Amino acid sequence: MTILDLLHTKNKQIAILIDPDKTKDLERLLDLIKKINLLKPAFIFVGGSTVNAIDFKNCITLLKENSTIPVVIFPGSHIQIDQGADAILFLSLISGRNPDFLIGHQVESAHKLKQLDIEVIPTAYMLIDGGKNSSVAYVSQTSPIPADQISIAVNTAVAGELMGMKTVFMDAGSGAINSVSLEMIKAVSQNISVPLIIGGGLKTIEDIENTLNAGANVAVIGNKIEENIDFLLDLMNLTHQTNN
Repeated sequence: MTILDLLHTKNKQIAILIDPDKTKDLERLLDLIKKINLLKPAFIFVGGSTVNAIDFKNCITLLKENSTIPVVIFPGSHIQIDQGADAILFLSLISGRNPDFLIGHQVESAHKLKQLDIEVIPTAYMLIDGGKNSSVAYVSQTSPIPADQISIAVNTAVAGELMGMKTVFMDAGSGAINSVSLEMIKAVSQNISVPLIIGGGLKTIEDIENTLNAGANVAVIGNKIEENIDFLLDLMNLTHQTNN
C-alpha cells in the first residue's frame, strides 16, 4: 500500500512533525524517536523552513534506523530530498503568489526526484493565518489566507485539486496561536475529494480530536510530545481509538 493510499483511508490519523533544525542533538532525537515509537502515529513528517542538507539527511537516516513508522518528507526547500524516506509531499504553495514556492523549488528538485525510488505526492499547500507571522510565511514572502475567509480557502483548495494535486495541506504554521478553524476544515473537506492534512497550532488533545472530527484525514503535531508524559499518554489513547 502506498503512502497516498494510507492518506486516503477513512481512519482519522496523526502525524508527528520533526524539524531537523530543532533536533540536532543526537540523544534528544533518539529520545523523541522512542516516544514516537510508543505513540505509533500513522506517519512521521520531516522538514523545516531553514534546515540544511546535512542535518536533514542525518535525521532521515536516524529515523529509518530506529523506527518502522513511514517517514514522509515535508520539504521547506528543494534541498530537502532523501532516498531513505518513504515518500515526499511535493508541495506547491498555492495560497501565495511567490513563483519560487509555486513552481521554482519544484523545478530545482524535479530531476533528482525523478531519479530516486521515492513516492512523490503532489500537494496543494495552503498557509492559514494562525495569529502570528510564521517562519514559512517569512521565508516564502507570502501572506496566509485570513482565518475568517473560508470561501477563499475552499476555492483555493478546489483549484489545487482541479490542477491535479493529490492532497491538500492547510497549515497555520509552527507555533501558531490559533489552529485552522473547525468551520474552515469542514467547508474545505466537504468540497474536495482528496485527503486533507491539517497542521499548526494544535496544542491539546481536544484540538486534535476536533480537527479530525471536522473532516481532516491527518492532524499534524510538532514536538509537543516531548513536553510532558501526560500529553504523550493521552495522545496514545487517542491514536488507539482512531486505529480501532
